Amino acid sequence: MKKILFLILISLFSLKASATYLLIPMDNVQKNHLKAYGVAFWVLQNDVEIDWLLNYRGGSFMIKHIKAIEEELIIRGVSFEVIANVKSTAILKKIADPEINMDVVKLEKEPKIAVYSPKNKQPWDDAVTLVLKYAEIPYEVVYDDEIIEGLLPKYDWLHLHHEDFTGQYGKFYAYYKNAAWYKEQVRYNEETASRLGFTKVSQLKLAVAKNIKEFTFGGGFLFAMCSGTDALDIALAAEGLDICEAMFDGDGTTPNYNSQLDFSKSFAFKDYKLKTNPLEYEFSTIDATPTHAKTPKKIDNFTLFDFSAKWDIVPTMLCQNHTSIVNGFYGQTTGYNKQFLKSNVLVMGENKSLNSAKYIHGTFGKGTWTFYGGHDPADYQHMVNDPPTDLNLHPNSAGYRLILNNILFPAAKKKKQKT
Repeated sequence: MKKILFLILISLFSLKASATYLLIPMDNVQKNHLKAYGVAFWVLQNDVEIDWLLNYRGGSFMIKHIKAIEEELIIRGVSFEVIANVKSTAILKKIADPEINMDVVKLEKEPKIAVYSPKNKQPWDDAVTLVLKYAEIPYEVVYDDEIIEGLLPKYDWLHLHHEDFTGQYGKFYAYYKNAAWYKEQVRYNEETASRLGFTKVSQLKLAVAKNIKEFTFGGGFLFAMCSGTDALDIALAAEGLDICEAMFDGDGTTPNYNSQLDFSKSFAFKDYKLKTNPLEYEFSTIDATPTHAKTPKKIDNFTLFDFSAKWDIVPTMLCQNHTSIVNGFYGQTTGYNKQFLKSNVLVMGENKSLNSAKYIHGTFGKGTWTFYGGHDPADYQHMVNDPPTDLNLHPNSAGYRLILNNILFPAAKKKKQKT
């Protein structure tokens, strides 16, 4: 993308006297919440800083009034207001009031984004890549080759596509073992494992999982959805064990492997039990799908926590939205039974009546991870081979906004921790 620096300099010079600002509201007046994030990312790409007004009108953005940015907002159909310097000052003064639960975070530089996704076609889409494309946010696709080659440090933020890091091919065997896409998935992964020097797919995926863990520990921002969350944790906790039955890797499993899991090696979960039946479409007791299946759709939602913007800045950023109650949605991993969360896991969204966490976060070394249960925030029960969701029909999706909060999170200027 061509820089607009020259236009910016001209605009800043010509508008210096008036000192107006662009306010991008993110409350219910916004016509297209999702594309608003794309404009924010585009502004950062062009070396212009943004004020993210946490808890002010749904987490609005404020930018110096530059003509090129105004034109981009119009082109992308994003609502905005041109405000005078006196109004922007009044907004910032209000936000600074210690009695008001708001804060300002300065966004400085766009993160470099990678999506971990197979290069061959899958019979399902991925919510993160759908919304990145819709919002026009650039990303690069990486998979096992790139990760084993040690290329993750090139990126700031990594999303894990719907993936099974345990080597059990998503436990789709019972229903799809004869499907062409399933056979291709097995062939593709076995060929990749052999080419990269691994005897089994499970060994390759464990090596990938450990590289992702190292990336996070070193300061990376990790985001995952659906079964990419618990499958990653399970693979790490099962290091040194064989939890794959013969139809997956040609031999048997480690006897009593449930009693030998090492939860200290993983990010979020503890004390769960793996499902030992290879024909059961479920990895472990972590997943809250069976509980959600008993709940009527109209009340199957989750509530975002209201964090202190001035003290709990990170979760406040990650929960910015125009509503605190978000429609639920299924996935292979729909949510997380809270009794299996580690004590240091921060729950940011939950269905309290079901004791199910939907949106969780934690720190690991110098980095952070965020796990989001479910497959597609705009499709309650997305199935294999269903067509991709058309986000033109869901420009104000609260569930998709949570994904995009995570995209902008790494761009925030780090503040000193308050004590």
